[in-house]
Amino acid sequence: MRLDLRLIAEMVAPGARVLDIGCGDGALIEYLTREKRADARGIEIDMAEATEAVAAGLPVIHGDADADLEFYPDSAFDYVVLSRTLQAVERPREVLRQMLRIGARAIVSFPNFGHWQLRSRLLLSGRMPDNETWSRPWYETPNIHPCTIRDFFALCAMEGYVVERWLAVDEKGLRSPWKRSPWLANLFGEQALFLLRRG
Repeated sequence: MRLDLRLIAEMVAPGARVLDIGCGDGALIEYLTREKRADARGIEIDMAEATEAVAAGLPVIHGDADADLEFYPDSAFDYVVLSRTLQAVERPREVLRQMLRIGARAIVSFPNFGHWQLRSRLLLSGRMPDNETWSRPWYETPNIHPCTIRDFFALCAMEGYVVERWLAVDEKGLRSPWKRSPWLANLFGEQALFLLRRG
């Protein structure tokens, strides 16, 4: 299972009701159901991946986070997860609002575009950078709203969301030693993970 999904799973309480938005093949759903006895289900925009998850017996529906979350009732879930998808949705603010309407808590992971290597590649080459996380050329990437850790903190403050927990890690899974400094995490963390609730 992908690194950020393992870290997300650590944040989910046993027996919780979980909606995984952009669940892909359902790896997190399967893990949470098996290991945490969670009532986990998913929504996935890619029909092939949604079909693969359903074929594996997972409760996944084909849908779009930008359009379909409004049909879920208030407080239907304990956690709503958005892993490495925030930068690819059309309306990230609205998606976050819907997540915290239908869930008590939201867990969001995203690649940090403020990482020093990305900054330096853009500065020195004058071209959009790529690495293991940003692995596609700019004209093929689904990322339309790349953000940094500091950007996300600012958005949470503006919207009145409480950040209960956050961390920044590298792609190998080593947690950053700058846990109390968003500024340093923004510079050195390759990806970020936030646990949020309404203020």
